[in-house]
Amino acid sequence: MLDAYLQWQLDALKSRSLYRDPDDAFARREVAAAADAQGDRFIDASSNDYLGLAGASVSRETGAAGAGASRLVQGTRAEHVALEAELASWVGLSSALLFTSAYAANVGTMSALGGDDAVMISDELNHASIIDGCRLARAQVLVTPHLDLAAIDSALSAARSTPLRWVITESYFSMDGDGPNLTALRALCDRHRAFLVVDEAHGLGVFGAGGAGRCAELGVRPDVLIGGLGKAVGSQGGFVAGSAALRAFLWNRARTFVFSTAPSPSLCREARAQVAAARAADPARERLHANVAAFRGALSELGVTVGEGSFGPIVPVWIGDGQRALEAAQRLRARGVLAQPIRPPSVPPGTARLRLTVTAELELDDVKRLAERVAEATLT
Repeated sequence: MLDAYLQWQLDALKSRSLYRDPDDAFARREVAAAADAQGDRFIDASSNDYLGLAGASVSRETGAAGAGASRLVQGTRAEHVALEAELASWVGLSSALLFTSAYAANVGTMSALGGDDAVMISDELNHASIIDGCRLARAQVLVTPHLDLAAIDSALSAARSTPLRWVITESYFSMDGDGPNLTALRALCDRHRAFLVVDEAHGLGVFGAGGAGRCAELGVRPDVLIGGLGKAVGSQGGFVAGSAALRAFLWNRARTFVFSTAPSPSLCREARAQVAAARAADPARERLHANVAAFRGALSELGVTVGEGSFGPIVPVWIGDGQRALEAAQRLRARGVLAQPIRPPSVPPGTARLRLTVTAELELDDVKRLAERVAEATLT
């Protein structure tokens, strides 16, 4: 159903001669081959690489430092295509499109998918990039209470006459360390003939076989999946995965993609290697989840309250008052622990907290000591 709508939009662009074919990205090779066949030197008159620096290799190993142009203006390189194929394979979807950041991926995707004939149902704690994208979407935006399936059901029922209905959520919320019942959410969307958008920025690399995320772990196939490479992957950039029609649609309509210079080819090579490493890092994931269990267990024994419903490596320790959260963080720093105090407007008033993250690199003794330090800093 989604592909049919997207294809209708793409056909409308074609009818007005406004469609950009993603396959045009390979025109550079064809033109270069044609020049070579004629004994001529290839001339690139499409690039914004005014000083010729983007095409210069940083080293023989890293390749070109810059793409020189947007993807639509012959900025695509083999490194972009290879990384996108790796990402699509990782999350189990047919296609992926690379963005300069996960923020750009969310803003560009939400704003492109909206319109006068759309309603976007967004969890109240969704990331700022989702909120900003929805604001730009020219759609009706309905904000529902956090993880409230009944509220989403009601919103979908109220919007039953709207042709396009998008339900948008994060798979693993970065400030609360919790997540939706994705299986129930997928069933709810299917019952209402709505589309599901899931931001897996904090789920990728952490959950599921090969770190493919919470959707893959639960066997849920979203219509649109957004991912980030700056978290567990340890690189930079963002992407959107889904059908081939979705990729073509965003190639044409996502302004944060269309009007951005393509990511560095050398960075894409490095990012692809990082993705491959993340996929193969099951031993590290096992250590991570063992550390998570040990840390959460130790906090519970020490009487430290964490966010209700939280799980995984993001551990929010509730404090409430912003000044008290700041003071707790300062006490931890004095004891050699760097922890971020999260205060409004990043979180709602009265919900200030310490946002603690557990990693696979911590030793068990480190985990226990961290729990003791947190208890000392927050219970005094």
